[in-house]
Amino acid sequence: MLSNLWRFLVALCDLRALARLLTGHAAVDVVFITNLRDEAERQRFFQGWVPPAGHAAGPRIYLKGVAARVRGIYVTAEEMMTSAGRRKAREQFIAATEWAEHKGARVILLAASTKRLFGRDARELKARFPKLLFTIGDNGTAQMLVADIFASLHAAGLTHSARLLVIGPYGILGDCVCRELLRAGFEVLGYGANKPALAETATRHGILVDHELANLGRVDAVIACTHSTAAKLTPAQVEQLRRPGRKLLVVDVAEPANLDIEAYQQCRAQVVRQDAGNAYAPTLHYVLGSLSWRLLMLSRGVVFGCFAEAMSLYHAIYRHGEVDLLEQDWFQVNDSLRARVARTLDNIGFRPPAPRCFGEAVSDFALDLPRAQAEATGISTEKQLPLPGSECMASR
Repeated sequence: MLSNLWRFLVALCDLRALARLLTGHAAVDVVFITNLRDEAERQRFFQGWVPPAGHAAGPRIYLKGVAARVRGIYVTAEEMMTSAGRRKAREQFIAATEWAEHKGARVILLAASTKRLFGRDARELKARFPKLLFTIGDNGTAQMLVADIFASLHAAGLTHSARLLVIGPYGILGDCVCRELLRAGFEVLGYGANKPALAETATRHGILVDHELANLGRVDAVIACTHSTAAKLTPAQVEQLRRPGRKLLVVDVAEPANLDIEAYQQCRAQVVRQDAGNAYAPTLHYVLGSLSWRLLMLSRGVVFGCFAEAMSLYHAIYRHGEVDLLEQDWFQVNDSLRARVARTLDNIGFRPPAPRCFGEAVSDFALDLPRAQAEATGISTEKQLPLPGSECMASR
């Protein structure tokens, strides 16, 4: 099986791990425990093999002496939507944490859909492993996501007159994005499937929200902060949202992707899509290089923002003596913790990466459609009809 051959080669070629062993260091400092995005990722990493312990080795990553490893549990994000799937995920996560602690890890990341697997504060998990620092990594992701959003808005030439739609504005990242965009003076709209949470968001931020996209009108850009199947963008919705003669900018931080690769392939001529919330360090090293980072649909020197936070926290605490970070609750996301994480990310060498879409470079953020292409959609670039968004704006 190619997946197990890859694991064997990673272990064989990990000379840094051998050096750590010979010098008496722990095998690993940081472990990212994550579920699988979907069945496609299960096939990439397991190819029909079911790990007996419920978890298995993923990529090995090094930066400035910090040794990190991905540990994948054998449950997909969709399976974790069921009570049986969550129960299995918790059992496998605990088993993976026991493995990580035995290997010498000090920092554990609850990655992807495991972030709230043990509740909002994971009190029982922390009590079970008192020597470990747990984080959900969302301060790091938020820091990189906000940087990505403002960079992409600038590259696309979108000013404060733009209308921006946040999908999942009630989640940790969505709430953070709403605050930052409103502070900057943008008009922000909210969309999602959770009606009570949408209502709370409208009250908290004073923005127009709806669970029906048709009621929100046209927008210039979408920031997708949830992978919920009930709020995923479809090609038809892209067509519904984009302005006549214009592409729709989609900044997608969701894992699995909100505008997934199949939907993107169908509407790629009408969108500019960017992966968001990732971090880049020029000296970051994957064992086996592209054979490893491509499995995560990433690129050279790039990790997810939550991975970067976990590595930077270890570096700050155990390399620079910032032991007060051990006392913080890294299941919370706020301006103070984001600022602290921003400093630790900078100190270890992380910064926002060049824009990518499913791992491929995004070189052009121009949103105006070529005349022929715009006319092929049945829309004239010379005489545009009134935008439904104007009625929504007037009613606010």
